Amino acid sequence: MTTQASTMDTAPPGELDNSARNRLVIALLLGSTFVVFLNETMMSVAIPHLMADLGVSPSVAQWLTTAFLLTMAIVIPITGFLLQRMNTRPIFMLAMSIFATGTAICAAAPGIELLIFGRVIQAVGTAIMMPLLMTTVMTLVPPESRGKTMGNISIVISVAPAIGPTIGGFILANLEWRWMFIIMMPIALGALVLGASRMQNVTTPRYAPLDIVSVILSALGFGGLVYGLSSLGEGEQAGAAFPLWLPLAVGVVAMALFVWRQIGLSRQDKALLDLRTFLSRNYTVSVLTMAIAMMALFGTVILLPIYTQNVLGLDTLQTGLLLLPGGLLMGLLAPSVGRLYDRIGPTKLLVPGTALVSLVLWALTRVDQHTSIWAILAGHIVISVGLALVFTPLFTAALGSVKQEFYSHGSAILGSVQQVAGAAGIALFVALMTIRTASLADGGLEQVSALSGGIQLAFTVGAAISLLAVVAAFFVRKPEGGMPGHGGGH
Repeated sequence: MTTQASTMDTAPPGELDNSARNRLVIALLLGSTFVVFLNETMMSVAIPHLMADLGVSPSVAQWLTTAFLLTMAIVIPITGFLLQRMNTRPIFMLAMSIFATGTAICAAAPGIELLIFGRVIQAVGTAIMMPLLMTTVMTLVPPESRGKTMGNISIVISVAPAIGPTIGGFILANLEWRWMFIIMMPIALGALVLGASRMQNVTTPRYAPLDIVSVILSALGFGGLVYGLSSLGEGEQAGAAFPLWLPLAVGVVAMALFVWRQIGLSRQDKALLDLRTFLSRNYTVSVLTMAIAMMALFGTVILLPIYTQNVLGLDTLQTGLLLLPGGLLMGLLAPSVGRLYDRIGPTKLLVPGTALVSLVLWALTRVDQHTSIWAILAGHIVISVGLALVFTPLFTAALGSVKQEFYSHGSAILGSVQQVAGAAGIALFVALMTIRTASLADGGLEQVSALSGGIQLAFTVGAAISLLAVVAAFFVRKPEGGMPGHGGGH
């Protein structure tokens, strides 16, 4: 248990130094996480352009998103191990170096194959960054201030998706697609250089064994589920090499074996993902509520651009601008929500937040080709306010409910659940939309009206699911203050 960081973490005379150090470390991690999230969301508006420029079908182009989600789902479970074994600075350098390498590959890619490969490399760096940020914050920030800090993290999580499509739409309206990566390159390298010169070690690495069987089972489990759900969302493809249910079945079986193995290994402190985090009822309820919220968010994020472009006839830049105010408002509200969390706890924020999300999803069940753009704008702003009231309390309550030795596992599990729930949300919404649209078109309805009907059905099911989040919100509690040994340097 001896490391070069341990003296920094435990020495009382360095209290003030540690405080300044901690703020710098969290700021660097926040900035870098913003960069990787911005990159992830810029791609959302680029797929149609890439299909035209590279001459590929939708089923091939969707791999730019699917491969990214798939890699995230496979890598995030391993981050718990990495965060225990490696110090803050080297793991940050590793994450940003991998991300910058992936960005360079994407910028130089001559065709779709290398572009997808570059996206996979980017996803590895992205997958490490978020759990690193979460674990570091939980280690350094005392319980009474965590809401405020998690509020700042929520800015990153909400503003990046808000401005990503707008920036992507602007670049694509004026430049070719590879400029999305060329522009990202100096930002990624700048974050890497700044981190190399200013990042300090703030955690205490310890020996953690790596169970190879668990890694394989986690890759098959999380990967199979995300791939299966993503493929489901695309619908049955002609000439598919295997039936759509197969990856889902492999994913479910592998996940069951993974859970069984982790329960056995946790008794020896050798688990890849220590499931003892779920012994905390509050953590479990928070994670389940987060999963439902992520399904609603990702499903809405994927459907609204399809609706605005294919039903209302807006272009990518107009769609990006339409979704911008809501996302920016979510980001602006996040610090206030964080401070409110520190004062009043999660329940009084989560209940109205989940209720607003559910209300908007029910309202979206009525959209058609005659719906006003202003109504969509208003709905997106209201759902963004709701999600702002949801994410910060859930992150804080979930991770604050586990013991310090489980922070890395808690944040890795939360990240994995987010990826799988996001993929499930996209798959569910798109599959329902596709099936209903085809059914209405076969019945003689013209294409725009049929698509509108498909989108209505998807939002109806999403709205029904959101009611579960409203119920769960009543059961999330503020963790007991003063978690034992909450992190060095305070």
